[in-house]
Amino acid sequence: MRTQRPHCLLFLSLLCLLATFSNLHRTVTAVYDAESPAADDGDTTFIRTSCNNTLYPDVCYSSLSRYANAVQQDPGQLARVAIAVTLSKVHRTASYVSNLTRDADYTADSRATSALHDCFTNLGDAVDEIRGSLKQMRQIGAAGTGAGSFLFQMSNVQTWMSAALTDEETCTDGFQDVAECPVKADVCDRVTKVKKFTSNALALVNTYANKGGP
Repeated sequence: MRTQRPHCLLFLSLLCLLATFSNLHRTVTAVYDAESPAADDGDTTFIRTSCNNTLYPDVCYSSLSRYANAVQQDPGQLARVAIAVTLSKVHRTASYVSNLTRDADYTADSRATSALHDCFTNLGDAVDEIRGSLKQMRQIGAAGTGAGSFLFQMSNVQTWMSAALTDEETCTDGFQDVAECPVKADVCDRVTKVKKFTSNALALVNTYANKGGP
């Protein structure tokens, strides 16, 4: 298990997370929530059909159907939106866990405190990886239009999204030796929900990558 980070570093990390989350929220809202004509049935059907290829289709559809008019029937755009939504969810969870770590530092349960700190570190890593994935998705085709360039870029996205999912799983695994308590149940429940979003986004990325080109 990793050693506990100094409190000042955790505080600075929290400030960075909160600032970035605020910017992310504005960006997602501006890009995907702008008023536009209602999506037609074909667009929502496309999202439902695409979500059926994920492990958690209901979560997928309920979180992405509102963006049908922006996605239309573009698998690349659907993957980008899924990653952006996932990034927002992980940011929110990381900020929540960071708040818990500050309270946990004053408790006598050192094992739970250590698990919380490690979880926050893992979620911070996941945030960075998902952010990198979203940035790469926005650059698809910028380095060239060949299939080789597309596959290279998508390989980066797949690698980072897979790593983010692993980091989230590492967070919950860290609580296995912690006695049952409300904090453990709360954090594991929240991170388990986040893992569903990450898993779904990765599945949509894989579907897009399998197309072989933008």
